Amino acid sequence: MENGFSYNFPAIRGKQAGKNYYVVMCPLRLIPKIFLFDEEEIPPEYRAQRILNKNRIPEMTNYIVEHPDDYVFSSLTASVDGEMNFEPFSKKSTYKDLGNLKISLDSRFLINDGQHRRAAIEEALKIAPELGNETISVVFFHDEGLKKSQQIFADLNRHAVNTTSSIGILYDHRDELALITKEIVDEIPLLSRYTDKEKVSLSKNSPKLLSLNHIFNANLRLLGKSKGDSITGEERDFLKAYWGLLCETLPEWNQVLEKKISPRELRMQSIVAHGVFVEAVAIVGKYIYDHYGEGWREVLVELKELDWSRTNHRDWLGRAFNSSGRIQKNNHTVQLTANQIKQKLRLPLTEAEQKLEKRYKGGDQSDPEYDQQSVK
Repeated sequence: MENGFSYNFPAIRGKQAGKNYYVVMCPLRLIPKIFLFDEEEIPPEYRAQRILNKNRIPEMTNYIVEHPDDYVFSSLTASVDGEMNFEPFSKKSTYKDLGNLKISLDSRFLINDGQHRRAAIEEALKIAPELGNETISVVFFHDEGLKKSQQIFADLNRHAVNTTSSIGILYDHRDELALITKEIVDEIPLLSRYTDKEKVSLSKNSPKLLSLNHIFNANLRLLGKSKGDSITGEERDFLKAYWGLLCETLPEWNQVLEKKISPRELRMQSIVAHGVFVEAVAIVGKYIYDHYGEGWREVLVELKELDWSRTNHRDWLGRAFNSSGRIQKNNHTVQLTANQIKQKLRLPLTEAEQKLEKRYKGGDQSDPEYDQQSVK
C-alpha cells in the first residue's frame, strides 16, 4: 500500500456470492471521521440510501446519550472504493479468517445501511465524548468505483419487514406509557383475553377485540402526552381506573367477555370494536377528567346508554364510517366521532371542536387535515 499509510482494523473475513467482506469493530470516535457524508456533494446515481431525514437524528441521539449503559445499535454496512489488504494473524486454517484489515487513507467510504445511526453517533459524541472509545461493528464490502452501492442497499432491504407499532410497544421496557399500557392489558380480564399484541389493525375475522396499539394511542390522548413523556403516579392511577370502568360500562364489550357475541360479530355490528371509537372516547375521557374532577366516573358510565351500532347512520355516518359503511380512522374522523360522543353526553365542545363541526355539517371537506384514508 502506497507509503504505508492506511486505516488498520482487527477484522473477520467472510465470503458471500464468492466475494470477500470484512467485519470490524470501529471506535465510535472514528465513525464521523471515516464516513464523511454530505448528500449534496454525492450525485444521486452514487447515493446508496435515500436523503438523510434529519428529523430522526435528535431522537436517536437522545437514545444513546440517555441510555449509555444499555443502548444497542446494529452494524453499519459500507462500500469501500480503494485499496484493501487483509493479513491473517495465523497461517493455520482455523485462524485464516481472523486478521488485520488495511484500507488506504485515500479510499472513499459510502454507507449502504446506517446513515442515520452514523449521524446520531456524531451528535452524541458532541454531548458525551466519553462514548468515543466504545465500538460499533461495521461490515465492509469492496466496491471499486462505488458502482454496486445502490444494489447492495436494495439487496439488504429487499426482505426487510418493519415491526408493527404494537410489537414495538410490547418490546419497549423503557417508555413509561408503554409499560403502563401493558400493565393495564395484563390486569383487566377483557383486555388480557381480547387484545392483539402484534397487529396494528385487526382483520374482520380476528378473534381479538382491540390491538395493543389502539390502547396505547388512546392512553396518549387520555393524558395529552407524547411518546416518551414521563407519567405521574396520579396519571397512572387515572389510566387504570379509566380502563377498568370503561370495560365494565360497555354492554357490548361485556357480551364478548361472556361469549354471548364474538369479536368478529361485534366488529361487523358496532363501532366499539374499532380503533376510531377507542381513541375518540379517550378524547372525551380526557375532557371529563380535566373538567369534572372525581365526577368523571359518573359521566363516563353514561356511555352505556348510547347506540354504537353501525346502522346508526344519524350519529356515526361521516364520522366513524363512510357512506359505503367502511370504518375510517384518521385524526379528522377520530375528532368528529369524539365531538358526537360529547354532544350525546351533553358536554360542551371546545372552540376548535365547534369549528370542526361547522365545517362537517356544512359539508366542507376542504380542511387540510381532512383525510379520507380508511382502515379496517
